[in-house]
Amino acid sequence: MDQVKRESITEGLCVQMLHVGPYQEEGRSICAMKAFAEERGLTLHGHHHEIYLSDPRRVPPEKLKTILRLPVRKK
Repeated sequence: MDQVKRESITEGLCVQMLHVGPYQEEGRSICAMKAFAEERGLTLHGHHHEIYLSDPRRVPPEKLKTILRLPVRKK
């Protein structure tokens, strides 16, 4: 239990995307999100986080659903 940490975050403005597929392929979605933010004059601000909507023990990898969130701010 020493490795688990509870933390509150206040993220503010974010770019968000629903990623469907294996966790290993999230990099492509994150690249698309970064490009989206840059096109709109936003910069990354803080750590990204993920919200897991599917249980990987019950859902095949190609159908996993994960919400990806990147905190951003205006330049």
